[in-house]
Amino acid sequence: MLQHVLTAVALMLVLEGIMPFIAPRRWHRLVQVLADAKTAHIRMTGLFSMLCGVGILMWLR
Repeated sequence: MLQHVLTAVALMLVLEGIMPFIAPRRWHRLVQVLADAKTAHIRMTGLFSMLCGVGILMWLR
């Protein structure tokens, strides 16, 4: 179980690092846009992302 969790965390880190590595200027602009976004919008985006992740996990199992 721990190996699966660590594998998932490692994969997440790889995926999160792709954008700043390939297009750092665009990533910087995105961070600026997110900093100016309303908290409710960020929260809803996070909820949507989590629900999509749970849905994919359920589909895979």
